[in-house]
Amino acid sequence: MMGITRREFVELLGLTASSHMATAAQTRTAQRPNIVLLLGDDHRADALGCAGNRFVKTPHLDAMAGEGLHFVNHFCTTPICCVSRASIMTGQYAATHGIYDFATPLSPAQVQRSYFGQMRRNGYYTGFLGKFGVGATMPADAFDVWKGFGGQGKYFPNGEPGPHLTDILSEQTTNFIRSAPRDRPFCLSVSYKAPHEQDEDPRTYLPSATTLARYAGMNPPLPQGAPESDIERFPLPIQRSENRRRWSTRYTTTKLRQETMKGYYALITGIDDAVGALRKELSAQGLADNTVILYSADHGVYHGEHGFAGKWYAHEEPTRIPLIVFDPRSAASRKGVRVSDPTLNLDLHPTLLDLAGIPLPGGTHGRSLLSTMRGSAPGPQRAWYVEHKFPDAGLIPSSRAVRSLHWKYIQYTDNAAPFEEIYDLRNDPHEVKNLAVDASHQGMLAKLRAQCDTWSKSFAAGDAWREPLGAADLEA
Repeated sequence: MMGITRREFVELLGLTASSHMATAAQTRTAQRPNIVLLLGDDHRADALGCAGNRFVKTPHLDAMAGEGLHFVNHFCTTPICCVSRASIMTGQYAATHGIYDFATPLSPAQVQRSYFGQMRRNGYYTGFLGKFGVGATMPADAFDVWKGFGGQGKYFPNGEPGPHLTDILSEQTTNFIRSAPRDRPFCLSVSYKAPHEQDEDPRTYLPSATTLARYAGMNPPLPQGAPESDIERFPLPIQRSENRRRWSTRYTTTKLRQETMKGYYALITGIDDAVGALRKELSAQGLADNTVILYSADHGVYHGEHGFAGKWYAHEEPTRIPLIVFDPRSAASRKGVRVSDPTLNLDLHPTLLDLAGIPLPGGTHGRSLLSTMRGSAPGPQRAWYVEHKFPDAGLIPSSRAVRSLHWKYIQYTDNAAPFEEIYDLRNDPHEVKNLAVDASHQGMLAKLRAQCDTWSKSFAAGDAWREPLGAADLEA
């Protein structure tokens, strides 16, 4: 482990003390559930059969949604792998956890406050499989079982034709479940590379031959959204950004578009096969009735909307992601429920700890979803912040945003005169009409700009942080 600062040392003392109290409380707690967190990469919310997509084949995820809860307004707060994963692990916005690039690792204090650090200290048997995605140094010693890897990884680590990485992770998942001790609950994190592109490979999406064959003869169209021509209204730095370069390699011809979508969907089908194998193994081992499974993603991706590919900006396609939660202990009335309350990737950390009966560490920004899962309380309305500060303004312009379920404000901060967008999402769900350039919305523009500033300044409070604005502030 690297050295720690005085502040981190104080945090470690506090976390250790709270874990001792939590451990004592756990000895008086009924059997705790096993927990499996499955995470896709670049998996946008509408790329599921249960989300209404007629082309992608996801029968196992669809079944899990039908037997559990499907959160249909789930979002990430920074659409890039390293930052979003750090937020999932710590329950904090990027402005607090401070990880904005692929080299910066979790600090020792952040490893301890992470959901997996908290769970291991409170008696859980922990495992990590797949793409860790945060930092150049992997915290392998923070887990009982570590099969993670740094960087982006390769879909065919041993060369083509395989085995495919998703199939390797599925086999590792089976091995973990079979070997986990039966006298302790387990928390397993499985982090797929799929359906992320294979960087530097001109084919972009590399599914297994088996899953790709299921899409033979299909020509899935691009999802509905803002047209390609929409790019013309953006400033030149955005028109020349990495989003546009990636668009040119995936969507410039009909054949490219069809091959892109088939490859993307086939990678998701590979995950779906792994989910089916997981559930089958849990049943075979007699663990299905006490294992909670969550499926989500770090962020989404553009499929040509606004003339973009990639992610990074605060539009719907990169920020809206899946969340399916299956808790076999739930009442029958909570099965097949579509939850419309807005939820965030930050909420996974407190939800996992709440499921395990572990108190939340100070400075947690997310909200536990346990009361929503149990139907004991209506989900709270909220506003939230989205930021992207990847240190490469030449290729990926920085931005920040505030939004509620109905309103969104985006500001691109690298321009001398920041480019701004406002969208009324109730009437413009595809974000085509930018109201920031509408004379009748200048009052709303000034208000939302000020609210974005309020959010930005609020993170200086550290552990005393609280949401500076609610949904009512943006809706008014």
